[in-house]
Amino acid sequence: MYKLSINDLYSIEAERTAAGDLLVDGVKCQADIKQLKPSIYHVIENNRSYNVEIVNFNSNEKTAEIKVNNHTYNVTAKDQFDILLDKLGFSNLNSARISEIKAPMPGLVLKVFVNKGDSVKKGDNLFVLEAMKMENIIKSPADVTVEKILIKPGDKIEKGQILMLF
Repeated sequence: MYKLSINDLYSIEAERTAAGDLLVDGVKCQADIKQLKPSIYHVIENNRSYNVEIVNFNSNEKTAEIKVNNHTYNVTAKDQFDILLDKLGFSNLNSARISEIKAPMPGLVLKVFVNKGDSVKKGDNLFVLEAMKMENIIKSPADVTVEKILIKPGDKIEKGQILMLF
């Protein structure tokens, strides 16, 4: 069974039966689905036609961006294990809680891309660290707000040194 959240507004339950039928909120769904291209489908259900395109799919985060008849929907799925973790109060263990970033290796700070108070997304560039004559771009490990920057260009740092606080 999956609990699906659509645009954080609607919630539905979907599951496959042993016979292979699809149940949506407990009702058997009888749709005719035809794959036109790798991420494009045509669906007919209850005498209504839908053009469906999977714009983006992230299996690790169990999220998808789906376009249905040119309307975009963001879908988040939770399986039975995610639901169990929610019930036990462990759902927030999967979200990264980062309060600082430490130097992964000794080196020289060449450039800092962020300022105090900046909101950065996971994967955004934070600073450039030169180590062993190689430039390494250090990226944000999570969505955070920069509280304090403890480095500046030209600083020599040691492995494990705290460089930024979030």
